[in-house]
Amino acid sequence: MKSENFDVIIVGAGISGLYMLYRMRALGLSSQVIEAGGGVGGTWYWNRYPGARCDTDTIEYSYSFDEALQQEWEWPERYPTQPEILHYLNHVADRFDLRKDISFNRRVESAAFDEKSGRWQVGTDGGGWLSARFLIMATGSISAPNIPEIDGMESFRGAIHHTARWPHEGLDLIGKRVAVIGTGSSGVQAIPVIAEQATQLTVFQRSPQWSVPAHNRPVDPDFVAEIKADYAGFRARNRLESGAQLSHIPANDFSAAEISEEERQRVLEERWQLGGFPFFGAFNDITVSHESNKATADFVRDKIHAIVDDSLVAEMLTPDYTIHCKRPVLDSGYFESYNRPNVSLVDLKTTPIQAITPAGIRTSEADYDVDIIVLATGFDNMTGALLRIDIRGRGGLLLREKWAEGPVNYLGLQVSGFPNLFTITGPGSPSVLTNMMVAIEQHVEWVTDCINFMVSNDHAIIEAAEDAQVEWVAHVNEVANATLWVSCHNWYQGDNIPGKPRVFMPLPGFPPYVEKCEEVVANGYEGFVLS
Repeated sequence: MKSENFDVIIVGAGISGLYMLYRMRALGLSSQVIEAGGGVGGTWYWNRYPGARCDTDTIEYSYSFDEALQQEWEWPERYPTQPEILHYLNHVADRFDLRKDISFNRRVESAAFDEKSGRWQVGTDGGGWLSARFLIMATGSISAPNIPEIDGMESFRGAIHHTARWPHEGLDLIGKRVAVIGTGSSGVQAIPVIAEQATQLTVFQRSPQWSVPAHNRPVDPDFVAEIKADYAGFRARNRLESGAQLSHIPANDFSAAEISEEERQRVLEERWQLGGFPFFGAFNDITVSHESNKATADFVRDKIHAIVDDSLVAEMLTPDYTIHCKRPVLDSGYFESYNRPNVSLVDLKTTPIQAITPAGIRTSEADYDVDIIVLATGFDNMTGALLRIDIRGRGGLLLREKWAEGPVNYLGLQVSGFPNLFTITGPGSPSVLTNMMVAIEQHVEWVTDCINFMVSNDHAIIEAAEDAQVEWVAHVNEVANATLWVSCHNWYQGDNIPGKPRVFMPLPGFPPYVEKCEEVVANGYEGFVLS
């Protein structure tokens, strides 16, 4: 079968794929985006569950590459809903006429590097082949759903839906008995909305969740006008001065150890009222200081017990592990939902699920009859979307084999033995520990400059050097091990996927990472092999 030939193939039409296409076009390179879904949006195309909303402020969760776009677009609320974000991304695709270079409803199944031609041969589910000099994986860090294997799932007479594969036509939950399995971010967002619709909602909790109120509200026009008066400056400060880039409100510049208990409570309450990620900036060392972390955790534990009426339920909902160890969750009435008479909580640590029955869910203690089961079981994060594709580099080396003991790469951008293959916000980069929009733009711009350098200087191949890759993975783990992020089970380390190697995948520290990327380029792409 004849192949379609391009300079660049981009896998995924989400935030990173759209921007990557825009930048490749600007270089004059023939490019094709391959997208499994029927439209643009990536995670915001697939995740349509009730209550789906971004946890980063709208003024920061948007593209910065086009001044007219960011000046003209208006967001209605502090935290954008899934429909609003999808509307925005469709607007971007239309505004820059990106759809003509996107192939929808087409899934990439394989990609193999041909050493003779120096090109990637990409196979899709329709049987067609594409060929390109550069292959860019814009598949997302949080995009491969984790579907648990539970005995009897096929026997259930009702409907089972994963939050990341919610029916696009919506789902009528009025008058239904609903079970939600999982209380991660998607579960915490969905539960309050489902509780208002369902006759009965039973939540099956694997581990209690640290969550703080989002305090979502309409945007303040005066505040937005102030930001837009110097949006470029705001973006620059946001990238390099605000820690994890998850909020324009900086962390306080002191530790809990430096102030009295009375002052701690005042600061924490002030931050609680602000809502969102600024809460975790009450102290400047929450991820490294046990004292600051415990002060913050104890404050939230008290809040949970104050909100939830039933003391036994409150205790079940109260985490006993380090706060901020898992990715923080923002909510709108999550804990309050358990005060509703139609909501009940099942602790899977004490009464684990044994099977799905035709009528519902059976635990070690009881049977629960339900009409709909919602799997809020999260994702195979960071590596899942990449490893579900048969990717083969030099000598037919399979990426799954290369990463059998955990992902190894350089800067989260390239893997040794896989020439001209780039990963956007891959493992080994800050990615999920930052505002994803900021991380994506930085990666896309770095890859663009790299490809432009290669084309301009007649370089055919670039790939990570093996020794640089080994040193980089060691660096990522060294940085992570100095934090409290490694003190509990979390998906940063792959703990949510049975059998997945336990390796800390994202790199803490965005501004230092950017400095490293710039240093690598200044030193002639140090750590990469060019030919």
